[in-house]
Amino acid sequence: MTYQVLARKWRPKDFASLVGQEHVVKALTHALEQQRLHHAYLFSGTRGVGKTTLARILTKALNCETGITATPCGQCKICVEIDAARSVDYIEMDAASSRSVDDMSALLERAIYAPVAARFKVYMIDEAHMLTNHAFNAMLKTLEEPPPHLKFILATTDPKKIPVTVLSRCLQFNLKQMPAAQIAAALEKILSAENVRFEPRAVHLLARAANGSMRDALSLTDQAIAYAARDLSVEAIRDMLGAVEQRYLVRLLDAVVEHNGAAILGLGDEMAAHSVSFAQALQDLASLLHQIAWSQYAPDSVPDTEVNGEDIRRFASALPPEDVQLYYQIATIGRSELGLAPDEYAGFTMTLLRMLAFQPVQASRPALLPALKQSSPASRTEANTVAGASPARAALDALNGVRSVDDQAAVKRQQEAERALKQDAFVQALVRDFGATLIPGSVQ
Repeated sequence: MTYQVLARKWRPKDFASLVGQEHVVKALTHALEQQRLHHAYLFSGTRGVGKTTLARILTKALNCETGITATPCGQCKICVEIDAARSVDYIEMDAASSRSVDDMSALLERAIYAPVAARFKVYMIDEAHMLTNHAFNAMLKTLEEPPPHLKFILATTDPKKIPVTVLSRCLQFNLKQMPAAQIAAALEKILSAENVRFEPRAVHLLARAANGSMRDALSLTDQAIAYAARDLSVEAIRDMLGAVEQRYLVRLLDAVVEHNGAAILGLGDEMAAHSVSFAQALQDLASLLHQIAWSQYAPDSVPDTEVNGEDIRRFASALPPEDVQLYYQIATIGRSELGLAPDEYAGFTMTLLRMLAFQPVQASRPALLPALKQSSPASRTEANTVAGASPARAALDALNGVRSVDDQAAVKRQQEAERALKQDAFVQALVRDFGATLIPGSVQ
């Protein structure tokens, strides 16, 4: 028997088995139960979240031989043909390849004919945003007032490219990206049914690598089963994904906490020898710091299946929150600047050196307040600088003090310049005709 990939074998056949789109399922279920059927639906969302699957389930619900229902039987001839994508009354059109006005006209010419066997004829237009403007214009009238036997379902990953004239004629549903925990739970059920051995942490790695897409998760699982010979371990999944080994990240962060520059340099050399992607390493390091930061304020946010759960809790209790925030910012900025460095190794190690060189300023400002209230503007500015305040704040404090004669003359000249500009005919025309605004700070 020909092998069927997991993404097709485990495609949901009804609303109850659809994962992660409860808000859409609830709305469609109520509409079907109350027979409030719209003639056009638009499903939007990223790849692999269930747009085509939802279209097929909705088509079965409309055409099931048991009647219009939110729980199609899945056994009748109509349901079986729709599941197999061979129903003559359910037409899937790929707008990425059939996007011209001629393709749309040919489709609409057949719309006037009644369905052959089903209750409704359903046109499912996938990647609808790829249609040309002429194709959209050609379908507007039919989309607004279709024959009673016709339903439209549009699916898109980019609803912003669809004209508002089309959007206003459709019932819109935005499908969400699925959380990693929800994907992992679904994968564990599928792997158990497939009699595949797995470690929960390995499944969690697959779920995170899927980036919210259930189809991507199932494709990665297919690859993992072949790679690991039906025994999904954490080590095997890490090797398959090419992920940065977590031991590197933990050892790097330990070296940063201990301010051990030699250890950081040695780890950088070791990672370079193993051809580790430094861009991926910084991304994973930022992700680790993000989890540590959340663990400090919400300890339950780190699940037991998390690969680095123990290390995350250890760092969360050992590091001050402001240090974690600083390290996170340095890691994200360093990753964005990696392309500007002489090479990735230099950019990576320099980013880690910044974590050693910079520390959050601990300014004891309350102790300085009484002295600042009694000091002159000049000494107040100097004290602010010592206390760690920004130069802008120090300058503001100085301006709030008593200005010298020269300062007062400068302010007067500034005000006169602003008045002269406001009375200029050209400036007044800009304000009147284009709504321009004169920014006082820009006048010198």
